[in-house]
Amino acid sequence: MNPTTTYDYIITGGGCAGLSLVMRMLKSDALKNKRILLVEQEAKKSNDRTWCYWEKGEGSFEDIVFKKWDHAWFHADEYSSLKTLAPYQYKMIRGIDFYNHCYDAIKIDDRVNVVNEKVVSIENGATGVVVQTEFGQYHGKYVFNSILFQQPEKQANRIYLLQHFKGWIIETEQPVFKPAEATLMDFRVDQTHGTAFVYVMPFSETKALVEYTLFTPSLLDDGEYDNTLKQYVENQLSIKNYTVLEKEFGVIPMTDHKFPEREGNIIYLGTAGGKTKPSSGYTYRFIQKHVEALVSRLEVKGDPFISSKPFEKRFLLYDRILLNILSKRTLEGKDIFSMLFKRNKINRLFSFLDNESSMLEELYLMNTLPQWPFIKSGLELITVD
Repeated sequence: MNPTTTYDYIITGGGCAGLSLVMRMLKSDALKNKRILLVEQEAKKSNDRTWCYWEKGEGSFEDIVFKKWDHAWFHADEYSSLKTLAPYQYKMIRGIDFYNHCYDAIKIDDRVNVVNEKVVSIENGATGVVVQTEFGQYHGKYVFNSILFQQPEKQANRIYLLQHFKGWIIETEQPVFKPAEATLMDFRVDQTHGTAFVYVMPFSETKALVEYTLFTPSLLDDGEYDNTLKQYVENQLSIKNYTVLEKEFGVIPMTDHKFPEREGNIIYLGTAGGKTKPSSGYTYRFIQKHVEALVSRLEVKGDPFISSKPFEKRFLLYDRILLNILSKRTLEGKDIFSMLFKRNKINRLFSFLDNESSMLEELYLMNTLPQWPFIKSGLELITVD
């Protein structure tokens, strides 16, 4: 076997999950003698997305955080409040900064080889895993894959929604934004299609990301996103003179579909590994926790075979109950989130959404919501599983 095609670890997919894992591996002294291959179809050269997340203290990529906010607004028709986020901060990382940071570190480390090739298949073999690309084969003891080769096949007893969003980075002629105050959720937009809100991340007094997000079964026509953004900027923000500098669009699955954690020596990462929170679409922080656990396991045991902790099952149940309510519109999403933000301290809410809350905190939070719709949703799920 050609030694140049044989690696200890192969990482297929060079997005957030794959690059986060590489960076975590490179910081590990215990893995300093391991050979790593990163396979990504195309070099990352554009600012194709942003990641926004809340976090306590400094994270793994603190050096490239583009902007942080200590305060954030929540708006609905009958409730508006500026929240102090401490002990959390809301943070933003731009895609291009993340890619450049990671690939700059990879270039100067001879443990990692990068190839820009399309992955055709990944299969377990007798001595490890075989990755077939459009140009050849690579062999590794373990493969960490974040490529979702196809959308999950829909099953009758599973819930499928999409979180889809379009964002504009706009620049105004006059100072209109308060750079220290973000808007986390603004539900003062049309709810005809389902749960919909806008968030606003100001970079300066004259520049901000304005993003329109929906939780619905299907996408909109492109013009509908633009029309809502235009109306929001001009009517809700009262901005008439502005320039759209950049646009971004994305789709994230919101589903209780059971994504595989691993198959043999193939370990799944990111959305492909079920690390997108079903009820919110948040992925970035769950990726970071997952890759940290994988590398810790490799350091101690020599294999990446971690398993879900028992407590994680109850959070999946909470997600499924909420997804069921949102999909059937038993309660409107804007009303649920309004009650959560109005009746709970922000640290309790963020801890719950991060799957890090205690059962006592969860009971308190549940008591701030209407009981019967959630009980009924839970009973429905029990009967279909």
